[in-house]
Amino acid sequence: MSLELLKPVVALVAWTMIMWIWMYITRIPAMQAAKIDMNPATYTKEELKKLPLKVQWKADNYNHLLEQPPIFYAVCIVLAMAGVAGGINLTLAWAYVALRVAHSLWQVTMNIVPVRFMLFAVSSLVLMALIFNAAMLLF
Repeated sequence: MSLELLKPVVALVAWTMIMWIWMYITRIPAMQAAKIDMNPATYTKEELKKLPLKVQWKADNYNHLLEQPPIFYAVCIVLAMAGVAGGINLTLAWAYVALRVAHSLWQVTMNIVPVRFMLFAVSSLVLMALIFNAAMLLF
């Protein structure tokens, strides 16, 4: 099994944790400033919606990193286990990571939806190419 394809997997997992940290270093002070109790049993989603948009965007992006990327992780592990971790698959994997990082940075700073959607759509096409390669190999 080639481990090369696992590098972009670890890179995106690490990026997800960076976004988690960024979310909390902005969210906790914003919640304190808004006098929202830090106990999740006592605040509502409506209260969190009162936080500044730039704070909410980081939480939204963290959630986005927990939605589609698990598919990326799974297909990369399949390709690595099948021994086809180099070439186009490695290039596609790094492209996916780069696009997801760009998507994150765009969402948490400017969040202009048409650009964000374009980054998401292109990353989805890259992911589909990886899935296609895995399917062609296994079926």
